This record gives sequence, C-alpha cells and structure tokens, in this order.
Amino acid sequence: MKEYTSKTVYMGIDVHKNSYSVTALCDKQIVKKDRLPANPNLLVSYCQNKFKGAKIHTAYEAGFCGFSLHRTLVNLGIDNRVVHPAGIEVAARERVKNDRRDSEKIAVQLAEGRLRGIHIPTEEREGYREISRLREDFVLKRNKVSTQIKSFLHRHGMFSEVDDSVLGKKKVMSLMERKLSRDLSYVLCKLCEEWLHLTEEIEKINEKLGEQAQEDQLEQIYRSLPGIGPVVARVLANELGNMSQFSNEKQLFSYTGLTPREHSSGEHRWLGHISRQGKSIVRKVLVQAAWRAVGIDENLAKQYNNLKARVGGKRAIVAIARKMIGFARCCFKENRLYEKR
Repeated sequence: MKEYTSKTVYMGIDVHKNSYSVTALCDKQIVKKDRLPANPNLLVSYCQNKFKGAKIHTAYEAGFCGFSLHRTLVNLGIDNRVVHPAGIEVAARERVKNDRRDSEKIAVQLAEGRLRGIHIPTEEREGYREISRLREDFVLKRNKVSTQIKSFLHRHGMFSEVDDSVLGKKKVMSLMERKLSRDLSYVLCKLCEEWLHLTEEIEKINEKLGEQAQEDQLEQIYRSLPGIGPVVARVLANELGNMSQFSNEKQLFSYTGLTPREHSSGEHRWLGHISRQGKSIVRKVLVQAAWRAVGIDENLAKQYNNLKARVGGKRAIVAIARKMIGFARCCFKENRLYEKR
C-alpha cells in the first residue's frame, strides 16, 4: 500500500442519489478512482483507510444532497468545501461528460486552488430557512389553485365573480354557496376547500415564523428598513443571515441576482436583464419590499422617480431593491438600525 504520511490528498466527489464517484490526486498525480455507495460515513472510512496519515481536502458540487455530507466530513477531520456548479471551469470544446470526469475535474481544480467554497449556514439557520421556503411552496400551490378557480368561473360564464384581485377567504366561502348543478358544485367546492386548507396551513407557518423572529437577533435590523415586514424579514434573515459572508456589495448583489448582465467590447457597453443568480425567493421579496418602500420613504421615492424617467419603472424598482439590500448590509456591518437620511 502506498505511503501517504505527511502528504496532501485532494479528492473530487461527484455526488448522486445512490453513489459517489471519487477521484484522488496526490503530488499532481491521480492515485485513486472509485465509485462508492452514497453513504457519508463509508466515504470517511474510505478516505481514512486509503490515505492514512495524509491531510485530505475534498470538494463536491452544491445540490440536492445539501450540507449533511459536508458536516459529516468536517466533523471527522476532513477539510471539505461545497462549490457552486457554475464555479467549476469547463473547457470550451469539452464534449464528454460523465461522473468520473466530473470528479476528476473537481479534484484537479481543487488541487490548483481554483475552487471557492460557498457559505455554509449553521444547522439552526438551515432549519429556519426550511420553514420560510416551506411557506413559499404553500403560497405557490395556493396561487395555482386560485388560477384554477378563476379558470373554472370563466369556463362556466360566471364572469361577474372573476376579477384581477387576489382571492380572499370571504370571496372563496361565498363561491362555495353558489347554486350550481351537482357536478359543477362538487368541483368548485373541492377547489375552494383546497384553497382554504392551504390558507390555513400558511397561517400556521406564519405563526412559526413569528416564533423564529422572537428568537432571532437579526430580526430588528431587517425590520428597521422601510417596506420590510415580518415575512420578508424572515426570508432575508434565513437566506442571507447577517451577510458577513460577502466581502463587498458587488458579491452580495451578484448573489441576489440583481446585477445587470453586461456585454462590453471596446467603446461599446451593453447592459441586459438582471442575472437572476441565487434563490428567486430573495429577489421576489426584495422587489416586493422595494415597491412598499417607495410609498413610505421620501428619499427612496425620489430616487425611484428619477430612475423611472430614465430607464423605466421595472428597472428602477430593481435598482431600489438592490439599494435596500445594500443598506441592510451596511447596518449589519455597523451593528445599527436603519435610519432615514
């Protein structure tokens, strides 16, 4: 067996539901290529048995497996980083893609110091995040049912019951009392019952988020910004934390996906739509908060109107959303509440 005492081993892991493909490098040479069952403890045992005495560095792409593998590796003494898939370089003319090549690519770039790990939340913050994401899932389901209800009403000529406003409890309950044929009444009542059930579940999740807010020290600073209510504050706190993982505003804006795409050459500069990186829920709540903020904060309203005249309303509100999250980062950095200026 090869001796690895005092050596450094770099291992790329291509993670799948049922298996891990691993490639190990030592002294710039591939020393192992294997496929293992998808079991974190088995992977740790493999590393410890095959590379006794070595300092082991591992990396894998962020994805469906979350951070459980990362925490297992780190807790048992292996230096691991989780990398964004877009951060792994791909050759321009590369035409072959398979698990072994992917793990080799990760190992090589890790050994050369070309991979940067993403921010890993604490287990507590990750638990918080799951609840705010659950709420978003239920809201999307309810929106789908709302669309089904309105489509049903259109199909059966009840145009007076349909408008562009969001459905509310009172409206839904009145629909359940409409006099229709047996079959139509059955379908409409089922849709309305589903809508009411989802609304009840969302209210329960809101209560849970309220309990979170009382325990979370980040809540006060987020809530101090104009336009940010309890739900938006929970989403931002759970997704972004105190933003200490971003060394500058450019990184923060890039992560939230609120930075315009750019294509420049020579004297020509073209700015396109926003990049839409990161979680869509963050952009969604920031834009919602920005619309509310321009209605209550005079300075932001003035900036919005100036921008709107030049670039249009949609781009202007995205700029305000970007400015607001920049304010939030500044408040955390200085450990103070937001103040109107």
